[in-house]
Order: sequence, then C-alpha cells, then structure tokens
Amino acid sequence: MTDPAASAFPPPGSFTAETLLRCYAQGVFPMGEARDDPRVFLVEPEQRGVIPLDGFHIPTRLRRTVRAEPFVVRVNTVFPAVLDACAAPSPGREDTWINGPIRRLYLQLHAMGHAHSLECWRDEALVGGLYGVTLGGAFFGESMFSRATDASKVALVHLVARLRRGGWRLLDAQFRTPHLDQFGLIEIPQSAYLERLATALETSLDPAGLSLPLSGLDAVSYALQPTIHAS
Repeated sequence: MTDPAASAFPPPGSFTAETLLRCYAQGVFPMGEARDDPRVFLVEPEQRGVIPLDGFHIPTRLRRTVRAEPFVVRVNTVFPAVLDACAAPSPGREDTWINGPIRRLYLQLHAMGHAHSLECWRDEALVGGLYGVTLGGAFFGESMFSRATDASKVALVHLVARLRRGGWRLLDAQFRTPHLDQFGLIEIPQSAYLERLATALETSLDPAGLSLPLSGLDAVSYALQPTIHAS
C-alpha cells in the first residue's frame, strides 16, 4: 500500500465486524491492495473527503434526470450483488480494492444492520448503485458502480436525500475525486474530520429510515434543503 498512513490488518480471525466498526468510530477504514490480493490495510488519510450534507450540489441536468425517475431506486434488496458489482473491473477501473476478506466483513456488517446498499434498477435489472456503512449519525460511503448513464449519481442523490430526511450528520467520502467534486465535496484535515465524526457518533438514528420510499421529486427536494438535525 503506497499510503504512508496505511497499516496492515491483524491476522485473519482476530479481526471481526465488531472490530471494524470500532475502526470506523476512530476514523480509519479498510482497503485492499488489489481484488486478488488478500492483504488488507487500515487507512487514515491526512486529508479526508467529506460531502457536506448542508452543502450538497446537484448539477442542473442531473436534477432533471432524478425527477424524471429513469430508475427504480431500492434499498438493501441485493446488497451482495452491489458489493460484487463495485468489486468488478470496469472501463477505467481495471482493478479494485474489494478483496475476499473485505467482502466477508461487509457482508457481516450488512447482516448486523450497519452496511447498506442503494440500488438503481431498470427493467428489473440492476444497473447502478452504491454501498456504505452507517454508525450513529455518520454514513461512510465505500464504493459505487454504474452500468447505465447517471445510475450511480442518481443513487448518490437518493442517499443524500435519505440522510437529510433521517437526521444524519456526516457523509464520509474518504478521498477527494473529480467525480465527487461536482457534488460539493470538500477536503478537510483528519483532525477536523475526527471532530465532525465525534459529533455524528453522538446521534442515535434508526437506519431503517434509509429504506422508506422516496420519489425523484422528493429526493431532489430533500437533498437540497438545509439539514434538520434529529434531537
């Protein structure tokens, strides 16, 4: 792993899903070197990518797309399939960091109610989506994929809308990327990130709120309105 802030995972068997949740609570997350490399590292970047929930931006054309509802958006109906799609090679992304050990951990987190997928469907085919981990009032975005134009972007808008509607405080994107810049992503020092994370973890929320139905029109409305924090 080239990141100087990365450290090797403990031996297999000593690292559980519960241990991984504690890592998220401490501001670190797992990554693999490659899909076929079983090694896993814990990463703590010096600069953290965050999508402010009160500063989310939706490009004008994408707003029209979301409102037009070209996809049926579902939550947690095929989490393993979303995970595998994110791990699969694609044009411009010949290799990914989701290897076997990481896959097993996220499947365990999903069974525990901490890992969730947002899925875009068209003609009963899965064409895009994303997944991440929720802990307290923080959502840790992990990966996304798209097999149809704008599918992963629509999933992201629906995620942000649900997070705002439910009172989440933090959407962690890990690293800054040109793809996420268009949505208002900012980069902050890890120390500032840890302060935001601590505040978010004090919030107690029901992740079931992510699954409540939401129209495309309402998704744009919720995603763009100021966040209302749950008491």
